Amino acid sequence: MIINCKYSFKKPVLIISILFLISGFALSNNVNSILDSAKANYLKGKYTEAIDNYEKIIALNYESPELYYNLANSYFKNNQLPQAILNYERAKLLNPQDEYINTNLEIARTYVEDNIEEIPGFFLKSWINSVKYAFSSNNWAIISVSGFILLLIFLLFYLFSTTIIIKKLSFWLGVILFIISIFSFILAFQQKNIIKKHNVAIIFEPTVTIKSSPDESGTDLFLLHEGTKVSLLDSVGTWIEIKIADGNVGWLKAENLEKI
Repeated sequence: MIINCKYSFKKPVLIISILFLISGFALSNNVNSILDSAKANYLKGKYTEAIDNYEKIIALNYESPELYYNLANSYFKNNQLPQAILNYERAKLLNPQDEYINTNLEIARTYVEDNIEEIPGFFLKSWINSVKYAFSSNNWAIISVSGFILLLIFLLFYLFSTTIIIKKLSFWLGVILFIISIFSFILAFQQKNIIKKHNVAIIFEPTVTIKSSPDESGTDLFLLHEGTKVSLLDSVGTWIEIKIADGNVGWLKAENLEKI
């Protein structure tokens, strides 16, 4: 009886595993087929069709900077500015140092009607941000893990070497690698946290009136236009409190923006 139960348990597991593999291959082939159609439609100038193709892939939970970048290019060619900026920003979150993403994002921003001057931040904070976005979160994670592995190797040298010079060298190199590993881990964690928080958004309406309070009776403060990037501070019901680059704060309806 035990033997029968054992085999009757393994057989369904094997079948399920095979079915998962088959469905995985089928899904991969389907995505590649849609991706080929998207590229072909873009080259033919069929930007609406290309957009539909890329959005289908994203709906299947695929995500990459290249995917968002190509989708953004399609939106930009189709004269859909806020959607283009939104997807350039999403691509930049995943690969902050990509030259093509940053260049096209800056080009798209020149078409935004709002010309908001950013308040210069504290120089130390600006420097830390420049270091943080020198690599993507995945690259910082790789640096952190690599540093930790090298740390363990130098620890072994320190423990088992009989030469004083090698012991000292291993110790100080280990300290440096420990600092690099921890620092890289913190930067990777912060970047991932920013991506998960979604506390930045793009205005999607042609013109939006920013209010002093979360209701229609609030005082009109200023206007924002489609494509403008805002930070999200708080929410009350269907209202979102936002902050723009020059430090001004106000409220607008959540339906007027799309989170990055």
